[in-house]
Amino acid sequence: MPLARKIAYNVVLSSFLKVFSTVALSLLSIRLMTGYLGQEGFGKYATILAFFAFFTAIADLGLGSMTAREISREGADESKILGNVIALRLFSSLGLLVIAPLIILLFDYSKDIEVGILIAGLATMFSTLSFVLNGIFQKNLAMDKVAMVEFLGKLLQVGLIILAVYRDWGFLAITSTLLVSLSFNASVAYLLSRRYATFRLQFDFSFWKAFLRTSFPMGVTAMITFAYFKMDTILLSLLQSSAHVGIYNVAYKIMENLIFFPAMLSGLILPLLSRFIFTNRMRFEEIADKTFKVFILIIVPIVLGTWFLAPDIIAIVSGGEFQESVPVLRILIVGLGFIFFGSYFNMLLIVGNAQKKLMQTLVVVAVLNISLNLFLIPRYSYMGSAVTALFTEALVVFLTSILVYRIIRYRPSFDGTGRIFLSGGAMATALFFLEPYSFFVTGFLGITTYGLMLWLTRAVSPDEIASIFQKGEKRPLSTAEQIETLVP
Repeated sequence: MPLARKIAYNVVLSSFLKVFSTVALSLLSIRLMTGYLGQEGFGKYATILAFFAFFTAIADLGLGSMTAREISREGADESKILGNVIALRLFSSLGLLVIAPLIILLFDYSKDIEVGILIAGLATMFSTLSFVLNGIFQKNLAMDKVAMVEFLGKLLQVGLIILAVYRDWGFLAITSTLLVSLSFNASVAYLLSRRYATFRLQFDFSFWKAFLRTSFPMGVTAMITFAYFKMDTILLSLLQSSAHVGIYNVAYKIMENLIFFPAMLSGLILPLLSRFIFTNRMRFEEIADKTFKVFILIIVPIVLGTWFLAPDIIAIVSGGEFQESVPVLRILIVGLGFIFFGSYFNMLLIVGNAQKKLMQTLVVVAVLNISLNLFLIPRYSYMGSAVTALFTEALVVFLTSILVYRIIRYRPSFDGTGRIFLSGGAMATALFFLEPYSFFVTGFLGITTYGLMLWLTRAVSPDEIASIFQKGEKRPLSTAEQIETLVP
């Protein structure tokens, strides 16, 4: 299969599975949990998930991102890299079994939250293994396999949640579904990875030291990213009631389930950018420009649709008990737009070996984020957290874009993006006047308007579409010819 068609296949199938997982499964699980646990119980569950993110950030050490980059290099010893990195990742995860009990002693949480934190620590061991294995699928443009595994894992988790609610097994049973689903994901991902790479655990400590020297800045970046993605939930749990944590996190979970778009696209494009940034500058810039345009194409309808349909979305996801989450969702969905482009510029800095500068920048952002949360949460509770999240993501985009320009000497092209924004304006107008109608009618006509305007304004040219979906040749294409199909 030509390279461009393979990428298109990965994007389409992964997007379909992720969208279905988000729309049908994740939202169903939220609805089940909010209805069963209420504001207080869902707030406790969100607190445990925040600690799960904290454990994941600690165990990360930058190994996932660096693994995908390093095994994509020409002449890389894939078996040695994977064997050592996976062993190192498992070793770091074991440290969580020591950290989790210390947290329980440090904070005065209820007993069910304390047990949930221990469960989250165990779940992180499987999550971190899956993340490293994803590098294999990224290199081989097989992220469709990852999407399928995650979909099946989510399906398993939702099934267990339904059973727990039906049988009234209680809060901890629902919390345990996270551990079961992630252990399933890691096991299946490992079995599938054997098709693309063979490796065994290796304990080359000199390799560990050298690899950590490169990856550690990204590991620190992961911890910093946690600080401004999930620290707000932990601070809310300490400074406000669990009910307020629940109100904030119903909106946050909706936004969180959409973050897969930039992460998925970055994962697919990162190996190509890594291959060309130092060998073929023209190809690098062309691929980067196309990616930037795709990001805009995706984020415009997501932000506009969620803003106008926020009351209906909250009602569908959580029922009438969480209507206080509507203004939170509207603020956070704008922040999602900045998350897209923060992910984009972060990806460019990683492939340009500028992770140390990225780390230093994000340290400043994290300090500002925590400071703002400490100031605003006691005064404005979850609304203060939402405003802080929006400000933080906007600041990340501003600072990382400056770094990309100064270090990589690259500035994304805005060619054709004006027509995308014009199409978004038409969509916003349609959503405004269709607001009295039902959620499904308004949403369908809004996205139809957007798609029609994209076609009328030729925001995405036929040549660009053809370059992705063109038919394969009768003979196998060389690597150079495959790249030509991606960037005409």
